[in-house]
Amino acid sequence: MFKRLGVAVGAALVAMTVFVPPAQAATFNVKNYGATGNGTTNDTAAINRTIDAASAAGGGIVQFPSGTYRSANSIHLKSKITFQLDAGSTIMGASGSGYDAPESNPWDQYQDYGHSHFHNAMIWGDRLTDIAFVGSGTIDGGGNLITGNPSSGQADKIISLTRCENLTVSGIKLRRGGHFAMLINGCKNVVSDRLTIDTASDRDGWNVISTTNVTITNGNFAANDDALAFKSDYALGQKLSNGNVRVSDMKLSAVCCNALMFGSETCGDFTGYDFQRIDIKGSNKSGLGLVSMDGAKISDVHYKDITVSGVRSPIMLKVGTRKRCGNNPGIGSISNITYDNITISGASPSFSPTIMGDAGGHVSDVTFNNVKITVPGGNGTMSTSPPSNDPNNYNPNSIGTRPAYGWYIRYADRIKFVNSAVDFVSNDGRPAVIANSSSDITFDTFGWERGTNSPFDIGFQSVNGYCVRNSGTPRISATGSTEKCAVSDDFSLAVDPPSQTVKPGENTTYTIRTAAISGSPGPISLRATNIPAGVLISFNPIEVTPGQSSTMQVFTGPSAQPGTYPIRVTGTAGSVSHSVDATLTIAGDGQLVVSGLSVADTANAADWSIQSNLRTGIAQYGDRTFNLTIVPSEVAGAAWIRTANDSKAATQNPLVRFTISRDAVVYVAVDTRSGKRPWMDNLWLDTGLSLVNSESTPKTFRLYAKGFTAGEVALGPNAASGSNYTIAIV
Repeated sequence: MFKRLGVAVGAALVAMTVFVPPAQAATFNVKNYGATGNGTTNDTAAINRTIDAASAAGGGIVQFPSGTYRSANSIHLKSKITFQLDAGSTIMGASGSGYDAPESNPWDQYQDYGHSHFHNAMIWGDRLTDIAFVGSGTIDGGGNLITGNPSSGQADKIISLTRCENLTVSGIKLRRGGHFAMLINGCKNVVSDRLTIDTASDRDGWNVISTTNVTITNGNFAANDDALAFKSDYALGQKLSNGNVRVSDMKLSAVCCNALMFGSETCGDFTGYDFQRIDIKGSNKSGLGLVSMDGAKISDVHYKDITVSGVRSPIMLKVGTRKRCGNNPGIGSISNITYDNITISGASPSFSPTIMGDAGGHVSDVTFNNVKITVPGGNGTMSTSPPSNDPNNYNPNSIGTRPAYGWYIRYADRIKFVNSAVDFVSNDGRPAVIANSSSDITFDTFGWERGTNSPFDIGFQSVNGYCVRNSGTPRISATGSTEKCAVSDDFSLAVDPPSQTVKPGENTTYTIRTAAISGSPGPISLRATNIPAGVLISFNPIEVTPGQSSTMQVFTGPSAQPGTYPIRVTGTAGSVSHSVDATLTIAGDGQLVVSGLSVADTANAADWSIQSNLRTGIAQYGDRTFNLTIVPSEVAGAAWIRTANDSKAATQNPLVRFTISRDAVVYVAVDTRSGKRPWMDNLWLDTGLSLVNSESTPKTFRLYAKGFTAGEVALGPNAASGSNYTIAIV
């Protein structure tokens, strides 16, 4: 009845007996294996011996007590190893030629040298699972790592990981990383919280390449080159997918280059990126850069609540034709991008915010909502013809001085600005906006500033369908362009239910509801994007009148891969488009899916979330920075619910509800200071197992277990003076 249970847990639930807890993950102190931590002795051999011992024991924690561990050779990471860097501990790089030589790579012609080789690093590993870097210590290249192409025996990166699975990086600091503080390629299931990176004196912060299922939170990255970059190259000899990425509550800066960047390496497709609550200070290239240079299709990318200051190129979207990828790519594209609540102050009069597609690969379906950009201005009048453009170069300066001080748009379709604005600090002779060789460009409630000598305010050049409304009285120039502007015609789009779960081979339906908001919007055409492989979508009908509904039919084939997918449904009526996500979960045979989280403590509900892969090194709460340091094997890898510590005093009963797709065992980990909660009946078993966290005085959480059948699970309050509980489901 209950799948994926440990033998002891299953027996306890069936026979109501007590079982013996397993041994906790062992800790291996590097000093017990010969490390000195004195800052001068080469401790690499001792560190590698410690890793070998932990690996031989089936995995464990490699502990670095306070001290400086000089590492003049490469550290060889292995699976199921957690580096625990205690307060005051530093792993320090060294000069000389003792690091591993770069491995040969038959595909190194398709990307820069640093992206093509991985063994020439302070710490490296390939095809590893369940690895972590946690604690509050530092890994420091010491100014000895190479920023260019290293000679044999020199390292150019701190951490280098390829084809890894289940990586956690939390609480530590990486500094002076050479070319990269951290480079990962071909990985999946990556969690980072409270990571600090300081590479402002050398080059890149973190390059996340060809990687899926990534969550990066509460980080502070200060780089010289790219601070946080998402890329996809051909270094592993194949075109790999990228996506399902969430980045939030970050501070980023870049001295010479890009702060938050896609590319330039863009070989495989990217989809499903969400960036929220990010503060960017300083970037000599792009603050928010999004380029497709090597054939990638980039879609479903969302920016929200972001502040950018001191950047030369505020926002740039570009499709280039470099095609540096080993699979003979065509021209890429950029589509379904949203920017919400973005405030930017630029630092160059030339690098205006830019959307530059290609004649063979347009940028499409981009919405800017409440995006306010201030540029320095100060240019005089100039030609309004298209600027020069090097299609093989992704940098903002690959496009000549834009003929608009504000937005310059070329080769783009269905671009919409709502409640947005551009202005300048110093008078500028260029128009606020120029759009060229595009279609369906809309400015609704758009603020702009007029330069004293500007020839016009908003210009359209060969634009099929433009609209400017509720935006004052701009001087509009429309050369070879047609207006398509149904004033105040708007509609809403909703999906019901918001999420569904099926097995491969099963079908389901959603109802797409529409309503007229204002005016008389025309028929709404429906389409779906971000459709997973093996899934077909149809609408009945595919075009509706506002106020009517359509049935979206979802057909999943036997080959559809298990997972959760946000299918983007877009409705378009004239120049107005709206999108909504219909979440589809494809559950494999026996796969557990946890969904429908509902928290009665509304004040703290936003800090609760459904998570996967419970393991050491990850944040226990959504509102605290405590990590889990001990996770018993019975619940390691389980689906779990990250709760809010501040919900500990909530009295609502039930406090939380969620749905499980199959019969499962629910574990509730309760602070031992509080004990078993009053709402737990005698079917809740004391398993004898515990979670432990990383508070200054670590707290222990006793695991109580109870079996539930598929359907809704309701749990009561903590309502005690200790910490709130944590939930695991297997």
